[in-house]
Amino acid sequence: MQHIDFYSKAHLFVSAIRILEYKDQAAPSIENVCRIISCSLEQGNLICNKLAEMGIIDIVEGAYGTSLYIKNHLAIEEISKGVKESRFEKEIKKFQENQNKISQKIKSFQVDQAEKQKNLFAELEKKLKTETAKKQK
Repeated sequence: MQHIDFYSKAHLFVSAIRILEYKDQAAPSIENVCRIISCSLEQGNLICNKLAEMGIIDIVEGAYGTSLYIKNHLAIEEISKGVKESRFEKEIKKFQENQNKISQKIKSFQVDQAEKQKNLFAELEKKLKTETAKKQK
């Protein structure tokens, strides 16, 4: 299945349920819906569970398997349109931002250490010059 937003997936699933209801004169199973729209059963179950939570469809488990029924197709319009970032993508961005902060801290620490080392060498050189000047007198 293509990477589309959940709004479009919801319309696609409800449409597939309607087509299969019309074609077979019975409530379709999740397997049939997934087969008609070419998606994996795992992804189909995930989408069906979300739609059931939102009250758009009913999932009825019976002796002959799981059947899907359209409950309130108008509730699909309450789903926000557009592709949303997945949690995984958000976590990757957060991780990258943290890595950038750590890199900046390391760079500032290295600059501070270089400055301290420079000052230390300057101080040592100054002491060495004063010591050699005293010995030469």
